[in-house]
Amino acid sequence: ECTTLQNVIKGLTQTIENQCNVKDENDRLKGTIHILEEKLKACKQEYKDQIEKLMIEIKNKEEDYKLEITQLNCNVRKKFEIKEVEHREQREKKDLEILELTRQLKIQNEEKQNEIIKLQIEVCVTKLTIKPLLVFLQKLQHLQEEKNKEIEILRNTIRDLEHRLNKGQDLHLKRRRF
Repeated sequence: ECTTLQNVIKGLTQTIENQCNVKDENDRLKGTIHILEEKLKACKQEYKDQIEKLMIEIKNKEEDYKLEITQLNCNVRKKFEIKEVEHREQREKKDLEILELTRQLKIQNEEKQNEIIKLQIEVCVTKLTIKPLLVFLQKLQHLQEEKNKEIEILRNTIRDLEHRLNKGQDLHLKRRRF
């Protein structure tokens, strides 16, 4: 019986010792868990701070980009206005050139008409003789050919200028649409 009791006591002692060891291990693990929970909280706070910092940085970048886009739009608008003024000035200059060429053409036409009238008067005066008349007719024909050539040259010049002006206006309209 004594041996049995000793064995039971040994078993109970062993059980108590095991329970104490388990309790110590449990307390140690609880401490480790507490430390890990604190580290987790610190990491969460650090990540939260980093996210907040990044959000502020993103917001600042967005504001910078908006400002940059506004400045670019302003610059483009100014350049467009400058080009528009230049184009308008060029168009006005071409219009003046066309007016001047038209005026010159009119003056030349009047001069040629006056010359034709003079030649017609000469024809009337020289009607008495055929030879002078033939000379006059040749002269008149020659002057008319010259007049027609000059008129054609001036018309071509006007047409070219109008074509350039229309080209410039088309370019202006395209820029406006842009």
